Amino acid sequence: MRLGEGDARRLLAGARVARLATVTQGGRPHIVPVTFALNGDRIYSAVDAKPKTTRNLRRLANILANPQVAVLADSYSEDWAALWWVRADGRAAVLEEPGLMAGPLALLRERYPQYRQALPDGPVVAIEVERWTGWAASPPGSRSSG
Repeated sequence: MRLGEGDARRLLAGARVARLATVTQGGRPHIVPVTFALNGDRIYSAVDAKPKTTRNLRRLANILANPQVAVLADSYSEDWAALWWVRADGRAAVLEEPGLMAGPLALLRERYPQYRQALPDGPVVAIEVERWTGWAASPPGSRSSG
């Protein structure tokens, strides 16, 4: 069944991880798993201290070249009545100023215990959601969010 905007937002808010899809300058999709915090129609994700080969990440370059992004979260279960997915399409910006990153970083710290021990130093990807879509095998509220 198709999800309404409120149900889609609620399910995404309950997901622990999502996938961020950006587009390379060559037009290819680039998808990475991200931790995130949702605040109304804004999604925030930060570059954190987990080992990376570089801080010059492709997702950041992609956003600077083309701010159109999608965030996807889903829940799989062997009980197919519990399946759902949510996609949030929007425009992203890369925040690097400490004053602009402070609020989003506080939301991330509140959501993830790991960030209470090692707060990301950014940058932060800020997404203004323009469109919510989703699907669930059974009515929201008749099952857990996964």
